[in-house]
Amino acid sequence: MNYSDIAITAFAIAVMADLFLFKNSLLTRPAFWTSYAIILPFQLLTNWWLTSKNIVMYSPDAIVGLRIFSAPAEDLLFGFALVLSVMGMWEFWGRRGMQRDPRPNKDKGK
Repeated sequence: MNYSDIAITAFAIAVMADLFLFKNSLLTRPAFWTSYAIILPFQLLTNWWLTSKNIVMYSPDAIVGLRIFSAPAEDLLFGFALVLSVMGMWEFWGRRGMQRDPRPNKDKGK
């Protein structure tokens, strides 16, 4: 499996998890797309920095070849999958009461 295949697989898994596993349907919400629009420029800036300075290098045989701000287009798929997965898990576990109360010993002393 090359980098392109892994990126496409990660993207597909994230979309399927949102729609069928977590059942959040974040992809249908304007709030998700607004969040992604805020995150995307920072992802592009970071990818540009890492790849233009040769901190991260990709084998030409492992990527499609299309580059956006000097980073492979596949990085956008990975970034999208990461954002969608994290937001999906946050909402999924939050609905199940998994939030941590930051106040220690809130019930003691009453």
